[in-house]
Amino acid sequence: MDKTAAKEQLTAAATAHGEPAALVARRQAAFDHFAASRMPKMARFNFSDWDLFAKQPALTFTESTATPDLPEIKEEAIRLVQVGQTTVDVHLPKTWADQGVKLMDLFAALDQFPDLVADQLMAIVKPDENKLTAYHLAYLNSGVFLYVPKGVQVDQPVEVDLVQDSTVADREFNAHLLIVTEPGSSVSVLQHTTTLGTAANRASLMVEIDARRGSHVNFSSLDELGDQTLTYFKRRANIGRDAKVEWAVGLMNGGDTVGDMDSELTGEGGEGDSKLIAVTTGDQHVGINNRVTHHGQHTTGNINQRGVLLGKSHLVFNGIGEIIHGAHDANAEQQNRVLMMSPDCRGDANPILLIDENDVIAGHAASVGPVNPVQMNYLMSRGIPRPVAEHMVIRGFLSSVIAAIPAKRVREELIAILERKLTDGNL
Repeated sequence: MDKTAAKEQLTAAATAHGEPAALVARRQAAFDHFAASRMPKMARFNFSDWDLFAKQPALTFTESTATPDLPEIKEEAIRLVQVGQTTVDVHLPKTWADQGVKLMDLFAALDQFPDLVADQLMAIVKPDENKLTAYHLAYLNSGVFLYVPKGVQVDQPVEVDLVQDSTVADREFNAHLLIVTEPGSSVSVLQHTTTLGTAANRASLMVEIDARRGSHVNFSSLDELGDQTLTYFKRRANIGRDAKVEWAVGLMNGGDTVGDMDSELTGEGGEGDSKLIAVTTGDQHVGINNRVTHHGQHTTGNINQRGVLLGKSHLVFNGIGEIIHGAHDANAEQQNRVLMMSPDCRGDANPILLIDENDVIAGHAASVGPVNPVQMNYLMSRGIPRPVAEHMVIRGFLSSVIAAIPAKRVREELIAILERKLTDGNL
């Protein structure tokens, strides 16, 4: 399919899907950017030869008949489940709906509440940033919208389950989660991404958070996509004046993964706290940029990344703290630590500070190495077998991020996945 035919197919599919003319036009512009733009680069990690795009890209909307095994929910729970491009369950109690909270399919939200959604979709992550962001908007085919009105304090976690349908090969999974919190509101979001089926596929996953003045978002994600899934993710928060966004991510994907996490501290007094753990096995390759950018004065940004490597895997953590000129009294701290459990693995922990202001506090710590022999000797001297002792050390090493996830069920699930990965990785 040539470029003209591909663009015509995209336009026809978006129009048949009932999308507003403005979104169709933005898709067309993104298509043009995709053709003209370049791949992003990542320090010490080369993914330029990854097959992240379909050879014959086409925008399709296919109802999924796959049935995931999901836990039952309580009456007061807030949850949305999407399987592939199909929203199979939305549970929003009347208590919250009456206060104006919205949790729904992204395309339904574009149709029903265009004033809330249209201008926000890919306004924080711009489609023309690079080839991957352009492709994401051009071929976006599933998504979720969460809106919390001014002053509403949602004290029940919002659960978003995104299930990639890989029961069929060559099925695009380009999913987008858009979160908008009005001034003075707060919410905790628990995202869980999984794969159903074993066919080889790609995933392009994006999260945008618009945390407006004085709002607070606690975002936790458990990423568990399959071994045959090649994944690109991008998560970015725009953090307004006196607002706060906390990230706690467990990256447990089975396939090669590359992605970015960004906290843009645009307002005075904003806070961004980014915690991430990753476990890599086999010959898996994972590269992550975790960035906090200070634009406003009196802002605080923290990064804490911890990785465990098994087998012949390769993991790169780039922690990037940037302080823009004029961001007086900014505080940027970061830790990037990698634990190497195999002589054949390769890990990099790269702290990067970009500072264009004098009146700031900035610091970093980084470490790459094997398990501390003193810790191992201490545990084994008390009769603990070496495999058990190694598991205990790893659990302790990752505990700072695991403990930050607010939902007990998600913490327990993350620990179970961790134990399974350690066992399957022959640790």
